[in-house]
Amino acid sequence: MKESIQPKYYQATVTCHCGNTFVTGSTKPSITVEVCSKCHTFYTGKEKVAQARGRVEAFNKKYANFGK
Repeated sequence: MKESIQPKYYQATVTCHCGNTFVTGSTKPSITVEVCSKCHTFYTGKEKVAQARGRVEAFNKKYANFGK
């Protein structure tokens, strides 16, 4: 591969709105994100089970007679 056409590769610092930071490789020197694994409800376990249960019940109700 020609080095002159390859983008420059950085050790990028990723910063979340919650304040969490970590380092990764990227073609940009810094990255800002809105949600990370430290504050996302799915990864923190703070997702409300009632909300998930309601979505499952709505799905089952909608497709209960599908294919019969």
